[in-house]
Amino acid sequence: MSIVKLGNRLKVARAEKNLNQEELARLVGVTRQTISSIETGQYNPSTLLAFLLAQKLDKPVADLFFLEGDVS
Repeated sequence: MSIVKLGNRLKVARAEKNLNQEELARLVGVTRQTISSIETGQYNPSTLLAFLLAQKLDKPVADLFFLEGDVS
């Protein structure tokens, strides 16, 4: 059985907008620690949070979050 994980490009997208973790967290109503945990793959955001992050970063959700591993 293969392991599938949720990968993300949140750190890159955040840097493109010149936002630090604290600023992005404030924009979406979470803590800086939550943003850090998402970026490092320790925490998977809820669907609502994923859409909020995508909206604030002007990216489609699929550009920020993707599946890693064998998904076949």
